[in-house]
Amino acid sequence: MNKFWNDYPALIEELNEVKSIIKQNIKSRESILEESISPMLENGGKMLRPAFLILASRFGECDLEKIHNLAAVIEMLHMATLVHDDIIDDAKLRRGCDTVQHKYGKDYAVYTGDFLFCQCFNMLAKYDYSMENLRDISKALTKICMGEITQYNLRYGKNASLRNYIRIISGKTAALFAISLYAGAHEAKCHESITNSLGKIGYNAGMAFQIIDDILDFSGNTERLGKSALRDLQKGYYTLPLIYALENDKDGRLKKLLNNESLSEIEIEEIILLVNKNSGINRAKAVADKYTERAIERIAKLPDCEAKEIIAASVQKLLNREY
Repeated sequence: MNKFWNDYPALIEELNEVKSIIKQNIKSRESILEESISPMLENGGKMLRPAFLILASRFGECDLEKIHNLAAVIEMLHMATLVHDDIIDDAKLRRGCDTVQHKYGKDYAVYTGDFLFCQCFNMLAKYDYSMENLRDISKALTKICMGEITQYNLRYGKNASLRNYIRIISGKTAALFAISLYAGAHEAKCHESITNSLGKIGYNAGMAFQIIDDILDFSGNTERLGKSALRDLQKGYYTLPLIYALENDKDGRLKKLLNNESLSEIEIEEIILLVNKNSGINRAKAVADKYTERAIERIAKLPDCEAKEIIAASVQKLLNREY
């Protein structure tokens, strides 16, 4: 776990418990399986989704053992999607270390992602979670898959637009943020209004998070991000900064570069410059600001407690991050 939660030692203690639960559930007689997953758990992840689930549960009364198990499930679901994403993207780095597919091969990575999904179902069966929560988690997974499928179908600028981009990230990223906060509150038997509000906070925070992530692909670097900075571009995925930059591409230079079958390092550097020059970064940042403002407005209406303050501070921190 990186330093994101350092100001909240009690929360760190709970997240360490979540990590312990994950470690217990990735053990296998096939030792290489545990070895392939452990680096993802140990190397720099913020554990945002389990943290949000835990924080949401503090608005009600809950069984900590059940909450920690559910938080571990959410993080393992996220890890499984990352393993499969890396196969599709042919990614070499994840959280600063070799991806499963790069180190062990694509076939093994498929099995690893599937194993994580299966273990999540086993963990959910250990406790009497509400049927509504189980249905909502299943729906969130469906949204994630549909977001990825939509993104794949719209590669290389096919119908690239703000509307389609929002469709993609609302499934691929925001859905898991939303279900993390919603499920934590629901399992803690919070009032329906609080549970729904927390779910919407998660959605808006997730939208802002993904937009900032996409901005960093054009303004960050491989060392700081822990992954190839322009992998999306190289795979034909047009994110918001690029979509906005194309709208201002008056001389057609950016579009011409993107039509190349392969991109050299010099061409990639020129694309980065053009995305900045054509206001792609600034306009995308303004959209991220709007989603963050919506989340902050809803957070302000929550009952006063420490969890509320931590959620507010973390959402602001996510918007201003550089990694």
